[in-house]
Amino acid sequence: MKKTTHFGFKDVATEDKQGMVRSIFDSVASKYNLMNDVLSFGTHRLWKHYTIATSNVKVGDKVLDIAGGTGDLARAFKKKVGYSGQVVLSDINAAMLSEGRKNLINNGTTDVQFVQLNGEQIPFVSGSFDCVSIAFGLRNVTDKDQCIREMYRILKPGGCLLILEFSKTDIVLLEKCYDFYSFNVMPQLGKIIANDEDSYQYLAESIRKHPNQEILKQMVLDAGFGACEYHNLSGGIVALHKGIKI
Repeated sequence: MKKTTHFGFKDVATEDKQGMVRSIFDSVASKYNLMNDVLSFGTHRLWKHYTIATSNVKVGDKVLDIAGGTGDLARAFKKKVGYSGQVVLSDINAAMLSEGRKNLINNGTTDVQFVQLNGEQIPFVSGSFDCVSIAFGLRNVTDKDQCIREMYRILKPGGCLLILEFSKTDIVLLEKCYDFYSFNVMPQLGKIIANDEDSYQYLAESIRKHPNQEILKQMVLDAGFGACEYHNLSGGIVALHKGIKI
């Protein structure tokens, strides 16, 4: 019997999910930045700014941004690590990686490396990086535990893991408003702006299937990290988990 996993609210064969996610991001890549700004009312930029500000990344550090999409974090990390540091922007999706490269070049950032990779099988030697980040990408990974273990492996001792992801709010009124917005407004905006209602329906569903703050914290600790804390943003709609490899 085939193993299954979730793809939004649907159960699909585990081996099929990666290709299905790739198809989603092939479809939305060219409109990804615009849709992020529209759907979050620009707030995603504040969430990312907070992530960078609390990262402890310094001049000379080596940073890997997984599922880096259109390059927002990579560009900011490069400013922090300077000429002596290194930033690698990675994504499993070639179309998203192409958008990231184009956006960075258009913004004058030309010294970031680009690598197409699967977060469950990271092709770098153990202890390579001072910081590993993944923003709004972990929920799309088939085996999240394996991805977190891989991020642990490639970090140096004392290195920092940053997971910025949609999460769960415990504010009842906010949750009701957010649910209405997610399932009634987001797909329609996707249809109007990106000509793709189904992809944004999936994205709304994938958020609901993602582990909550405490479960994700325990997953990080179970992967071997000596410490993990999280900070709720926008009432818990988004959370930043920060793990330290001891």
